[in-house]
Amino acid sequence: MEEDFEFGSPEEQKISVDRYEEMLRNEDQYFFDAKAFESIIDYYITKNDPIKALQVVEFAAAQHPFETMFLLKKAQLLASTMQFEPALEALSKAELLEPSESDIYLIRGTILSSLQDHSLAEENFFKALELSDSPDEIYYQIAGLYQMQGSYQKAIDYLQKCLALNHENQDALYEVAFCYDVLEKQEESVAFYNKYIDSDPYSFTAWYNLGNAYHKLEQFDAAIDAYDYSILIKENFSSAYFNKGNALVNLDRYHEAIDVYKQTFEYEPPTADTYCAIGECYEKLERMDEARQYYKKAVKLDANQSDAWFGIGVTLDFEERYFESLHFYKKALEIDDENADYWFAIADARYKLKQFDESIEAYSKVVELNSTDIEAWLDYSSLLYEQSKLNEAIEVISEAIKCNPDEALLYYRLVAYLFAAGQYNEALNFLELALDSNPDKHHILFEYLPQLQGNKVILDIIKKFTEK
Repeated sequence: MEEDFEFGSPEEQKISVDRYEEMLRNEDQYFFDAKAFESIIDYYITKNDPIKALQVVEFAAAQHPFETMFLLKKAQLLASTMQFEPALEALSKAELLEPSESDIYLIRGTILSSLQDHSLAEENFFKALELSDSPDEIYYQIAGLYQMQGSYQKAIDYLQKCLALNHENQDALYEVAFCYDVLEKQEESVAFYNKYIDSDPYSFTAWYNLGNAYHKLEQFDAAIDAYDYSILIKENFSSAYFNKGNALVNLDRYHEAIDVYKQTFEYEPPTADTYCAIGECYEKLERMDEARQYYKKAVKLDANQSDAWFGIGVTLDFEERYFESLHFYKKALEIDDENADYWFAIADARYKLKQFDESIEAYSKVVELNSTDIEAWLDYSSLLYEQSKLNEAIEVISEAIKCNPDEALLYYRLVAYLFAAGQYNEALNFLELALDSNPDKHHILFEYLPQLQGNKVILDIIKKFTEK
């Protein structure tokens, strides 16, 4: 037997760990008091080595069979390695030893929650709540349980209870934002964070989440103010800089956005997302060389950054280098082949390269993926019309109307195609539908078929709707 080594400072923890490992090497049995064992277990947990931590638990339980703490540690470690049944058995043993220990029910509730046994998990959390002197963590776990069940308003209620007791729980502050987001209650989110800030004005997390809520409400100036306060409190908060940059982009303040994005590099290594965002700003400013430079930096960091590959294509397209742009659009599509914007760009590039059959094929994919893209439907049908595939053009625009029955532009385009096909009665019927939907856009018909401007029948029908 060796003398008792108690845990206190990190130095004493190291002594305990060294002696424990010496014991294993010597295949001997040393004695450690409960606190020393706890420090050794925590050391291996910190090192992310649950297997060694469990070995220590077994030694500790053998030397201190009536210590509930080791059964709780065992349950947590088993649960972390997905061994839920033995974890629950360890908790049952702990409950026999100390039925008033709230952590037993808290850990059991967490495990049952992972097993999707929501009712029993809830029962254990509330049992823990009855016994605990510090219930804030239990409120947080209950909120998580309600989130899993889709009861987001209940989750918010318990997150707020958690934060009322513990303002330092950053995770709870973020989860409140998430719940309001799912419920699409951004106004309530703004109200909550403003109230929270009244009681804790130096919470950079609260200011940040307030900024995000304003951002989602498209109140970008207010969002920028909130991000600025967050940055003022925590100067190295790179996420606040990044989101501020996004808000500036939404206000078309691209030069400022570039500066803000670049500030993130002072506090964290550059990321592909940030490089891509800077590239998009330069693209909007039509500074294509610089945009391409940053898009290339993005794909160098992350070859799966599809938006950056796409961005390179956009810059080349702007310079009328269509064949080269097509190559990069295809690179983006290889990563995300369900992205309608990528297919649209490919359709357009193919058209400019006079690859009309391939362009038609790409347009069909665009509208399959995004049936509400009016511009894509119009371009798709127009290409068919140009290729003398008039019946197909009519079919396509008719399908577009089925998908977007309130869009007047589609009706006017269909009227033009029907006139071109000689289907006059049908064309006049749809003209009335178009005029009834939006008479102010009747000029679109003449832009597409200017020869109709002298048609008295058409002019009389238009006059009937426009002079009401």
